[in-house]
Amino acid sequence: MNNKILVADDEKEIRDLLEIYLLNEGYKVVKAKDGQEALDIIENEDVDLLVLDIMMPKVNGIEVCKKVRQNKNMPILMLSAKSEDMDKIQGLMTGADDYMTKPFNPLEFTVRVKALLRRSYYLNNNNSSEESDLINVGSLTIDKTRHRVVADGEEISLTAREFDILYLMASNKGRVFSSEEIFEKVWKEKYFQSNNTVMVHISRLRDKLDKHLNGEKIIHTVWGVGYKIEK
Repeated sequence: MNNKILVADDEKEIRDLLEIYLLNEGYKVVKAKDGQEALDIIENEDVDLLVLDIMMPKVNGIEVCKKVRQNKNMPILMLSAKSEDMDKIQGLMTGADDYMTKPFNPLEFTVRVKALLRRSYYLNNNNSSEESDLINVGSLTIDKTRHRVVADGEEISLTAREFDILYLMASNKGRVFSSEEIFEKVWKEKYFQSNNTVMVHISRLRDKLDKHLNGEKIIHTVWGVGYKIEK
C-alpha cells in the first residue's frame, strides 16, 4: 500500500518540490497551504505522515502539531526556515518526531521520511497474539510489542521517539546513558555537539510520566554524565 503524506507549507514552491521528491519514491501526496487546511485534511482523510512547516498563516505549525497530538499518533516531520535551537526545541516539545531546517538535501529528506514510516509501520503492525515483551518500572508497565505504556491501568500517549528512549533505558536498568548514546541508538544518526534534541525529548517524556505517576520519579539525571532508570 502506498503511504499518503500530507505536506503543509505556505510556500507553493516548497510544497511542489516536496511533492516531486515524494512522488518519485512512490508515495501519495496531499498538500495544504496553511495550518487550518492541514487540520481539515487530517480530519477527513487517512494520512500516514505529516510534513509540517512551522511558520504558516491561520494556524501555525506548532499549534497544528499540538492539535494533531491530542488524538493521533501519525509521525510528524517539522520544517523550519530558521536554524535557531529554540525553534527546534519548541517543535519537538509539541510532539514532533523529527525536525529539518530549510534548505535541506532531498536525499536526507526522503531518508528521514522512510525512517519515520518504517517505525510507524512496525509499531502499528507488531501486535502479536503471543505474550508481550513487558517491562515494569515501579507502577509503570512498558509493552514493547504493542508499543503501549500504562500507569495504574491508564495508557500514556507517547511519540515514537519518546517510547524508544523510555524503552532503551527501562530495558537497561541502572545503566547511565549519555545524551550522545541515546541519540545514536534512538535516532541512529551521528551525534553533534550542542545538540539539545535528547534533552528536549526527555523533558517532554518526564512531563507526561509525571502527570500519571503522582510524583513517582522514573528517569533520573546523573549530572555531568547522562540519564538512567534505576528500578
